[in-house]
Amino acid sequence: MADAERTVEDRLREEYFTLLPEINRVADRLETEIRYLMLPVSGVLHRHERLAVKCRVKSCESALEKLRRRQQGRIFQRDRPDLYSLTSLNDLAGVRVLAFPPSRLAEIDRVLRNEFHSWTSDPVEDDGELQAFKYYGYCRASDKVKGEYQVVSMLTGLFWEVEHSAIYKPDARLGEIGLHLGMRQRTREVVKALRAFEDQFEELARQD
Repeated sequence: MADAERTVEDRLREEYFTLLPEINRVADRLETEIRYLMLPVSGVLHRHERLAVKCRVKSCESALEKLRRRQQGRIFQRDRPDLYSLTSLNDLAGVRVLAFPPSRLAEIDRVLRNEFHSWTSDPVEDDGELQAFKYYGYCRASDKVKGEYQVVSMLTGLFWEVEHSAIYKPDARLGEIGLHLGMRQRTREVVKALRAFEDQFEELARQD
């Protein structure tokens, strides 16, 4: 295919697979460091408490779609392919730390923040309420690919996994469902219900 015939998407897919070994190194490094830092916390958990560390590498199509959603009208400028690079994304490699119940979240955040103090804070909020601590930056594995980590309640984090898989991964067009006002309201209701469950559980657990 002549270079003039290559689309922005073609160029970005080529960039993704060129970057993939480096993305994997960032993911491996970030997961290893965070698992190590969590050892003092996991070693003192009560019987009812849970802590999990999950790592993921964003797929090519997910990365491309996220970059497209950033553009005005969700359209790439065909005559300016130089404007776009997947390295502008903060979450090509990511780790999520899940905790139940959420009383451990602040402690986990402090432990990780001591190590990743230079990373940029980008908390996940909805209607002014904090849903997850989130940070991104460069680790020692790469000066080109940024990594991201989140600290979130286990119930909310697992719900997000189901929601993301159902809405975004099968077909990018289904992403419009996530923008529907009714669906956004249902999502808020689910997160609110999960938080109420956690609050009630912790209140009863403290009474034992």
